[in-house]
Amino acid sequence: MSDLGQWGRRETPHLFHTAEMDVGEAGPRHISGPRRGMLMMFPWIILCCSSLWLVVDGQMKISPETVQKWAESFGKEIAALSTKYSGAKLLQKKYKDVEGVLKIEEVDGEELVKKFAEEMEEMLGRKMKSVKRLAEAAEDADLYHEYNDTLEFEYYNSMLVNMVDEDGNSLPLGGEFPLEANEHFSKLPVNTQQSNIQVPTNVYNRDPDILNGAYMSEALNDVFIDNFQKDPTLTWQYFGSSTGFFRLYPGIQWIPDENGVVTFDCRNRNWYIQAATSPKDVVIVVDVSGSMKGLRLTIAKHTINTILDTLGENDFVNIIAYSDYVRYVEPCFKGTLVQADLDNREHFKLLIDELHVKGEGKVKNAMKESFKILNEAAALGQGSLCNQAIMLITDGAMEDFQDVFEEFNWPERRVRVFTYLIGREMTFAENVKWIACNNKGYYTHVSTLADVQENVMEYLHVLSRPMVINHDHDIIWTEAYMDSVLFNSQAQSLLLMTSVAMPVFSKKKETLSHGILLGVVGTDVALRELMRLAPRYKLGVHGYAYLITNNGYILSHPDLRPLYKEGKKLKPKPNYNSVDLSEVEWEDMEEMLRTAMVKGETGTLSLDVRTSVDKGKRVMFLKNDYFYTSINETPFSLGIVLTRGNGQYIFIGNVSVEEGLHDLIAPDLTIASEWTYCETDIDPAHRKLSQLQAVVRYLTGKEPDLDCDVQLLQQTLFDAVVTAPMEAYWTALMLNPAGMDEGMETAFLGTRSGLMRFQRYSGIEKRVGKSFLTSTDKENMFTLDHFPLWYRRAAEYPAEQFLYYMPRQDTRDMFRDYDADYSATLSTEEMERRAEEGGGVQGEEEEEEEAGRIVIATTAITVTVGKKTAIAGAIGVQMTLEAMESRFWAIASQPNNTDCSAVEGVCPLRCDSLDMECYVIDNNGFVLISKQRADAGRFFGEVDGSVMTTLIRMGMFKRVSLFDYQAMCKMSVHSISGARPLLSSFYGLAAAFKWFLSNFFLFLLEFNICGFWHTEHFADAKPSTRTSFIHKKKGDILQPCDTEYPSFVYEPSVKETNSIIKCGRCQKTFVVQQIPESNLLMLVVQADCDCSRQHSPITMEPKEVKYISSVKCERMRSQKIRRRPESCHAYHPQENANDCGGASATSFSAFLVLFCPPIATFLSLW
Repeated sequence: MSDLGQWGRRETPHLFHTAEMDVGEAGPRHISGPRRGMLMMFPWIILCCSSLWLVVDGQMKISPETVQKWAESFGKEIAALSTKYSGAKLLQKKYKDVEGVLKIEEVDGEELVKKFAEEMEEMLGRKMKSVKRLAEAAEDADLYHEYNDTLEFEYYNSMLVNMVDEDGNSLPLGGEFPLEANEHFSKLPVNTQQSNIQVPTNVYNRDPDILNGAYMSEALNDVFIDNFQKDPTLTWQYFGSSTGFFRLYPGIQWIPDENGVVTFDCRNRNWYIQAATSPKDVVIVVDVSGSMKGLRLTIAKHTINTILDTLGENDFVNIIAYSDYVRYVEPCFKGTLVQADLDNREHFKLLIDELHVKGEGKVKNAMKESFKILNEAAALGQGSLCNQAIMLITDGAMEDFQDVFEEFNWPERRVRVFTYLIGREMTFAENVKWIACNNKGYYTHVSTLADVQENVMEYLHVLSRPMVINHDHDIIWTEAYMDSVLFNSQAQSLLLMTSVAMPVFSKKKETLSHGILLGVVGTDVALRELMRLAPRYKLGVHGYAYLITNNGYILSHPDLRPLYKEGKKLKPKPNYNSVDLSEVEWEDMEEMLRTAMVKGETGTLSLDVRTSVDKGKRVMFLKNDYFYTSINETPFSLGIVLTRGNGQYIFIGNVSVEEGLHDLIAPDLTIASEWTYCETDIDPAHRKLSQLQAVVRYLTGKEPDLDCDVQLLQQTLFDAVVTAPMEAYWTALMLNPAGMDEGMETAFLGTRSGLMRFQRYSGIEKRVGKSFLTSTDKENMFTLDHFPLWYRRAAEYPAEQFLYYMPRQDTRDMFRDYDADYSATLSTEEMERRAEEGGGVQGEEEEEEEAGRIVIATTAITVTVGKKTAIAGAIGVQMTLEAMESRFWAIASQPNNTDCSAVEGVCPLRCDSLDMECYVIDNNGFVLISKQRADAGRFFGEVDGSVMTTLIRMGMFKRVSLFDYQAMCKMSVHSISGARPLLSSFYGLAAAFKWFLSNFFLFLLEFNICGFWHTEHFADAKPSTRTSFIHKKKGDILQPCDTEYPSFVYEPSVKETNSIIKCGRCQKTFVVQQIPESNLLMLVVQADCDCSRQHSPITMEPKEVKYISSVKCERMRSQKIRRRPESCHAYHPQENANDCGGASATSFSAFLVLFCPPIATFLSLW
């Protein structure tokens, strides 16, 4: 077999190796003699040409000239096809014709971010004013209300309204309560004239405290209605009482869970807890001595978890367990406090679940360690720098530890100590109470699981005393969260929100020193609505706006993916609301952007970024300018991103309303339904109008009072006029069926104003791309988050050239959350659709199968004035893959009568021969055309690892590493901390039996757990690790992780190349040729040499980033820069510290009292 050679290598210094290459390495063999000398005479030719030519000994098996001719012919055909059916040249000409009347302006990012921030401040300010009015009304109502132990009052109980008994009579506390579906309130049936009250199942709804509170808070009804009239953008308004009831406006019918239970308790909500207390440092000290076994340990664990649920991202925490010795539940956190964000709280809960009892309880050393942690944090300026508390959970305290308090806490008593006596034994009650009362804390006796909730909440009331006595009404804003209590569907419950809340105090003088907290008032703000105030059209193709909290956590960001898919169900990720800005804008390696924004500064920063599109499949290199500022009166900071090039300029053109309106109502035209051209949510009469309908009614004068974006309307009208000729052009093509080519399905265009036009060349029954540009095809539509994918990709490709690609087909197991792009701002309608499709699995599989057979061709449309160029839009055509394939196979085969006399190599060369494989791949290495139809849409490295490896080595493709810090990875069973492996079927059955018993009895006992409206529990992303084994196959458990994944990019300076790959006893030859005027490459590969043993496939699978234990610990301990809340209320001299608690008076079912202790003891044996 003769030696074969290589063409086209960019690394010029390495072109002339004299040594033979290793297996699989691209390059020539040893060259000697006159031929080598002749090659050395022409290096300048190599440097001048885009391709690098090299002739070697032997005969080429594949003729590069032939492949080049094929590529040129194919390129011309698809370019002509794309140009004809898209009408790109016509549209470009139309925009060129109007350049003389255009004005191009540079976008002032600093001015823009300030303007957006001011509008957000104004919107959020209206919410704060509404909350202040509620707080004032509630306090005044309480001031003039005299408590009546025998009060009889019929209020509307949201669980009982419109319910009847067997005789058809209304239930007590129910009655007729008119409800009507309301667009503004997620289409839920509501009563906008009346609020009603929800009471948790475990709270007696006729308790005197409830009746007096319900009667007193009736005064809020008028304020609710008045607030809504003054600010029609308000959503839910509410008052959460310290006694447990929850008054909600507008009134609804509360839907219990499948067991008929309402476990929601407003006092567990973050908005309640944050408003009721100042930031705090908490050390939880739990007794794990032998006496704590059985039910006591179960109660203790539940107490710890309940305390953890009362902490937020402004709080800091650690947990110590003690018996004969002191140990940290998480050894990595030894001697420090960690932020009580969702990540750390869930981490602690998993560790608490694995606590076991042993030895004798010696609390003295544990208390010393706790004081040392808190004192050191205060000395170093760490933690919250506000309230400090120790939570002691024990069944008794026998030691004399007065000297500990004398050494660490007296006389200032800066650290409060709260004690929880676990179990029915009262022997040590006085000792445990003494500890709390002498350290400005509170003592409670927790004898059953039912006691936990109420008793834990007592510490919040104690911590709130200084604030209440001082009468400081601090307004708080929560981190992002998802809500479900009000919604009947999962889709509606998965929308991100923030709440603004304010505490309500008793103003009665006789109770002033007790600091009585009446409750908390608040309202919700959908983050989706807030982000509408930073319109997409002002930010350019790749631009976006985002919000972060004072802790650096993402509040809203187009790249925030808070949901993942488990089976067919959408779920919030365990850490969805503690994703740091540095984990999304990960190119900010030194965290300069994050630091400046967290500090509330105003400024700008430029970064070179690698960003992925098409669900992480493709990479783009952008130069981004970041502009940021703080939003006054809130803990939030706003940032906007403008991309150099297409985000720098905005152009302005004028047309008359009459001319623009005529073209705007064309049947082929739509505008971005998620953008706000006109505000339709203020007036109830406008809420059913689509954006296009609202625009038309405003422009025609039928609705002159509509609040519309004049600048956006001006751009839209101008684009409508310029693009109007496309309708006639496309129609003319369609009306000439004889001249239509097979497989041309949809022509489309989009402009910077969110305007789209499209023409279906074939009917729905014949179309392969049935979902393309439909309401379900969010990736290819203008949304609140992004421009269409075909628009974004075209903007980064040379104008007047078409870019071709197949819609995403492959799925990534470790990237399950990427499969449906569950971003933070999906609309309710989109969530509904995906929920109806079972989380999107089935529907997406069908769409992927379909999408694998279509190709999208797209190109950018630009306007130029002087030296400034702006993107006006993008235009393209969607065709079937068969339309491209048929043309390719017709070109890529020489006829049998070809004159082969002057051809070196195989002749005639035919792609349909058995010893040849031919491919068309795009600039990211994805296959469009292959003889194996299943290859279409796959990454070429998976199809032929040997050729792809060679192309990467030769520099024709570059591997780019990307990172995902929001990934969900499969967790190996062996990696689960403290989990017992299921070694046999016996263990499996035993574990299942234990799971059933424990959950059954916890259900009976645990009425006060945070219910569906409590974000973390609703997320269901943190089950006990042992119970997870029952429901999931080994390795199917998903947990948050960091991943690195590759993307590949073609180097366009290399136009063609060829090489030999030696694979054992055979050699594989291939030729690669760029297809002109496109982003495509043609590959012709020798098929009779199998290199799979020498070269494994190259996949794009993400790899989990594994951190060694020391690095992992350091990452967990590290505390990023954060901005502390401005106010702190930790001390007041008038506080009555003698009110320090007593024994619990909560009663419980005799059945549970009898049966729970032996059951808990039985469970502890496992």
